[in-house]
Formats: sequence, C-alpha cells, structure tokens
Amino acid sequence: MLTPYERAETGRAARKRVPRSSHGRWIPSSQRPDPLTVLQRQSVDRVAELLPLRYGRMAVSPFAFLRGAAGVMAADLAAQPHTGLTVQLCGDAHLLNFGVYASPERTLLFDVNDFDETLPGPFEWDVKRLAASVAVAALQNGTSKAKAHRSALVATASYRTSLRRLAGLGELAVWYERIDAEELAPLLRHGRARVENALARARRRTSLQAIARLTERDETGARRFVDAPPLLHRTADLDRVNLGKVFSDYRSSLSEERRVLLDRYRFVDAARKVVGVGSVGTRCFVLLLEGRDENDPLVLQIKEAGRSVLEEYLEPSAYAHQGRRVVAGQRLVQAAGDIFLGWMTGPEQRHFYWRQLRDMKGSAEVETMSPSLLREYAALCGRALARAHARSGDRVAIAAYLGGSDVFDRAVADFAVRYAAQNADDYARLSAAIAAGVVAASPDA
Repeated sequence: MLTPYERAETGRAARKRVPRSSHGRWIPSSQRPDPLTVLQRQSVDRVAELLPLRYGRMAVSPFAFLRGAAGVMAADLAAQPHTGLTVQLCGDAHLLNFGVYASPERTLLFDVNDFDETLPGPFEWDVKRLAASVAVAALQNGTSKAKAHRSALVATASYRTSLRRLAGLGELAVWYERIDAEELAPLLRHGRARVENALARARRRTSLQAIARLTERDETGARRFVDAPPLLHRTADLDRVNLGKVFSDYRSSLSEERRVLLDRYRFVDAARKVVGVGSVGTRCFVLLLEGRDENDPLVLQIKEAGRSVLEEYLEPSAYAHQGRRVVAGQRLVQAAGDIFLGWMTGPEQRHFYWRQLRDMKGSAEVETMSPSLLREYAALCGRALARAHARSGDRVAIAAYLGGSDVFDRAVADFAVRYAAQNADDYARLSAAIAAGVVAASPDA
C-alpha cells in the first residue's frame, strides 16, 4: 500500500502528462463525430415510438439538449488528454443530476442522484460536465459570459477545496461524510422561499403522493395505474406470469433483511412510464405494490440499463450485467442509498435496475435561478461531487494534482464557457434538423 506521500507524488506526476492549465482548451477536432449521429446511434435499441418525444424534450432549450447529450460530451472529453486519476464517475454530472432524497433513516440528504452512465474513469470528466452545465444554465438564464464563467469557477473551486479537505481525513470519516438538507442554509440568503418550498415538496414526494397522481380506481374499486400514453401506459409486459421470475431475480440482489421486507408486499398493477430527457425511449416500468392494506402502498421503478455512454472510451465495466453496474456504482458513490435498489434481467434478456419511484426526491429549478443563487447551488454540487470522488478514488492523489492555487479552477471554467458555445451550436443543429423534417420531434404530452 502506498504512503500518503507516494500517493500525492502520483497526483503531482499527472501534472506533467496533463498540465492543469491545459483543461481550459476546447477546439473541436476535424474528426469530431456529428452530434446528431451520436444521438441516433444511442437510439437504435430504444422504443421507436418514444424517440420523437425524446428529441422534443431535448429541443426545449440548450440546457435540455445538454441533459440528453451525455454521449456527445463523452466523445468530446475522450478526444482530450486525461489525467488517469480514476474515480467512480457519475458519468452525467450535470446540475439536475444532483438533488435531495431520503436516507434509510428518513433524513433528507443532498447528493449525486443519477447513475445510468456510471463507470470508473478520469475524475475531471465529471468536473467538466458539471462546470459546462453551470455555464449553459447561466447563459440560458440571460447572464453574461463573464458571470457564467464566474459561476463555473465557483463550482470547480468548491470541488477542489472540498476534495483537498477530504484528502486530509481518515477513511471512515470520508465514508461517513454526507450533506444533510439543513446544510442548504447558505442558499437561503438568495432564495429562502424557493429553497424551503423545494424541501417541502421533496418531503411530500412519497408513494402515497405517487398513487394519488398516477392511479385511479377501476369498476371494482381496486387501484390501477392511469392509462395515459405515451407518458404512462398500462402494460402486459410485466404480467403475473412473468412477475414471479422477475421478482425472484430482483429479490436475490437485495440483502436478506430487505428481502423479508419486500416479501410483505403484494403485486397490484404495472405500467410503462416515460422518464427524464436522455432516458426517453429506454424501457421503464412502474409497479404498484401494497403492504398491510391499500393505504400502505409502495411504487417501484424498473428502469432499463444499457451500456454506459462512457464505455466506448474507457475500460469495459467490471459487471457483465448493466443493471448491476448502475447499482454497484450508486452504492459506492452515494452517502446513503435506496433500500430497494437492486437489479434483474427482464424480458428479451434486457438488463434493468430497481428503485423506489419517489422517496422524498427533489431537484432544483436551475433554469430560473438568479446568478447569485446559481453560484451557491453550483458550489453545493461541486462539494457533493468531491465527496463522491473522495469516496471512490484516490483523494490524496487528486488533491495533490489540483493543488492549492486556482489554476485548475480557472482552466475548467474557461472550458465550460467554450463548451457552452459548442453545446449551443449542437442544439441549433438539432433544432434545424427538426425544422427541416430530418428528425421527428413531438411536444411533451
């Protein structure tokens, strides 16, 4: 095992391969793949009838495009030299993939909350995607390039200073590190009502709220999912015949005590559900279960897990099952996880992972934030990302690479503003393709 000094030397040596100032560069290569081709390649194995909805959601704004274009940015990041300092990447660390959720102890935590693209890789890929999303959001909200640069700088500086602080802590201290919702207090200076309302909404987002919005009573008085295609569509794909094996496979991925808990619920109904922006077209189902009685519901989401968009450019996942890849990444990175998080193989040998549909989950409305509130929120996301990376990678080496100056911060902020301009161009290409009828897009239902 390397000493802390030797680990730090590894980080400092990485500066020779990839100087910190070099992260500010963004000049698209002449070999850069066409962004629409990248998106269409991702769509090959998706539900064809939902693809116009995916493109319609991406066409709403430059920030919405960025959310759906993780594969495009992965290709761009892979074309640049990287440090080789590996962490468990979120893989899609934009602003809206951070938020609050309930720990098993029912405490609201703030953390990274999306792991569809998770894979081990160079730490700076997550940092650059976060910073780029900050710049895109700031510019979309009407701020100047200078203010967008400042917001991205704040996010990156928060990441660096948080990572350096964690590098000085012991292993258990880092493992137990978490951001409680109460620590969102600094945001109250710039948006007290907004933040308090967001936390209140998150606390109300439970299975009881889900069934009130997603279900109705049939002629027998039983609860059933509302049939409202394409967003929610009752389906026979997960009928009672298939459900036995599906549940058995999923159940085996849970710890023993959670299997006991799951066994206390009975199946009521299933539906296909459209979720997210970049995920639209992947197969996603919701299951309605009942525990003690109909007033004790549980709504689970079963989401298809394909190959990470990063896998084309990094080492293949250690897990042959893509659902297990997602679950293992989330369990490693998050401070506390969903007790029903698990995986299984579904119809047509497709890989899925399971979680609760709503468990006090909530995210920010970054598209309407003031510049000051966006900076505060970006700093919080930078801190959360640093905690995730410190838990999964060599925090001492990364801290040594980053150093005590703001060289890395300023370089990544430069990159973020430049990449925001690239994203705007890519967004314009999608909009033009839709207008020309080359890409079919439909408005959100």
